[in-house]
Amino acid sequence: MPKKTNAKNTVDILFVNGPNLGLLGYRQPEIYGSETLDSIVQRARELVRPSGACLIDVQANGEGELLDFLGRHFLAAKHSTEPKMNRRIAGVIINPGGLAHTSVSLRDALAMFDAEGVPVVEVHLSNIYRREAFRKDSLTSTAARAVVSGLGPEGYLLALQWVLGCLDQHRTDSTSVR
Repeated sequence: MPKKTNAKNTVDILFVNGPNLGLLGYRQPEIYGSETLDSIVQRARELVRPSGACLIDVQANGEGELLDFLGRHFLAAKHSTEPKMNRRIAGVIINPGGLAHTSVSLRDALAMFDAEGVPVVEVHLSNIYRREAFRKDSLTSTAARAVVSGLGPEGYLLALQWVLGCLDQHRTDSTSVR
C-alpha cells in the first residue's frame, strides 16, 4: 500500500509574453488594442483563481530571458528538489511577439513542454495572416498544440479557458511535466 505523504500539489500555468508586449495599450493601439498587459494578466488571474492553479507570468524583451524562464520552470517541475512539493505545469500560453518569426531557440524550448504532453498555446493579438508576409510564418507555432490569432486580448482568455479545460479533464494525468 502506498505511503501517504503531506506533499503539496501545485499546478502552474505559464503566461509568457515576448518583446514589446509590455507596451500594450500604448504601442500601435490600432493594431494591438488599448488594453495594457497588466490588465490582461489581471483578467487571466481572475479566470484561473477558481481552478486553484497558479498563473506565473513573465514579459521579457530579450530572447534569453524568456528561454531562462521556460527552462527554470521546466526543470522545477521535472526535478523538484522540495521533498514535500509536487509541481506540475498544466499549460503554457505564449505570445512570442516578433520572436515567433525568428527564434528557433524559443521554438525548441516550447517543444520541451509539448514533448511532455503539456499543452502549449500560441497567442497573437492581431491576425498575423492579414499582415506583412514575414509575419505569416511562425516558427514557434510548430511547437504549439493550438494557435489563437486576431482576437485581441480575448485570445489570451480563450487560450486560458482551453488550458483550464484540459486541466479539469486531466487532473491526475501523468502526461504533464512533474
